[in-house]
Amino acid sequence: MVKIGYRTIKTAVGTPVAIWIAMLLELENFASAGILTILCIQITRKRSILSAWHRFSACMVAIVFSFLFFELIGYNPLAIGLMLFAFIPTTVWLKITPGIVTSSVIILHLFISEPIGWSIILNEFLLIIVGIGTALLLNLYMPSLEGKLENYQTEVEENFSTILKEIAGFLRDGNEGWAGKELTDTAALLEEAKSLSFRDVENHLLRTHNKYYHYFHMRTKQFELLERMLPLVTRLWGDNKHAQVIAKFFDELSEGIHPGNTAVIYLQKLKEMREDFREDDLPATREEFEKRASLFHLLNEIEQYLIIKRSFKKSDV
Repeated sequence: MVKIGYRTIKTAVGTPVAIWIAMLLELENFASAGILTILCIQITRKRSILSAWHRFSACMVAIVFSFLFFELIGYNPLAIGLMLFAFIPTTVWLKITPGIVTSSVIILHLFISEPIGWSIILNEFLLIIVGIGTALLLNLYMPSLEGKLENYQTEVEENFSTILKEIAGFLRDGNEGWAGKELTDTAALLEEAKSLSFRDVENHLLRTHNKYYHYFHMRTKQFELLERMLPLVTRLWGDNKHAQVIAKFFDELSEGIHPGNTAVIYLQKLKEMREDFREDDLPATREEFEKRASLFHLLNEIEQYLIIKRSFKKSDV
């Protein structure tokens, strides 16, 4: 079944409303108010306001250019072409290029309204206000994304926990039954969650901080570290003493995956574990040396993983 989004609903409601208002005002080309509304419906409040500004500004510039070129050169196709040669670079310079399509509607209205008088200009101005204004009012309402973001957070944390448990299991007994599905799932989840959280940022014009945006950014950096840990883990299996200790540590980490601040506790445990490892005898063979190097490299990656979480909590206060 095809799902109807709120943007579609807004377009379906706003278009006839804009046309109806334009008809009540007895405006010429009243159907164009609906076209302007369709072009201005956006997915976030910030984009809506920017879109309204770009399109209104471009339309105002288009009215001035149309009057000058059509009155000086004539109401013919050549005048339209020459005007566009000047109009489009001007919108680029003013950084209002999203309004080019909208303003083309106004340009063509003025072209067929020979000559351009004040009543025509007022008519086009009111069309712009009705069309863009209707879209802007509809876009003030944006459905809350809180529930979806919380679901993404739960899924990501569950996958993180599973990944850490699987790493612990491999270190403990060399279990290779894990297919790694959570890795690909988490990568996709994080991309979707970051995109959705960015939309949530743009829906809150006065809010300077968005906890979900920073949260998923933090988890993305942690996930990159988890992926880097996997090759190191495979080199340590079989070294029972160190593997068992780190496996237990990963088990503890898997139980502590949540938004709360537990990173400081684990960083202290990691420090103690590193000091214990340093007291071991020096490696006697090349193989032992490579394992020891992988061991401390893994500890460094775990430390960075925990530091990222600790830094996130500081910025989330």
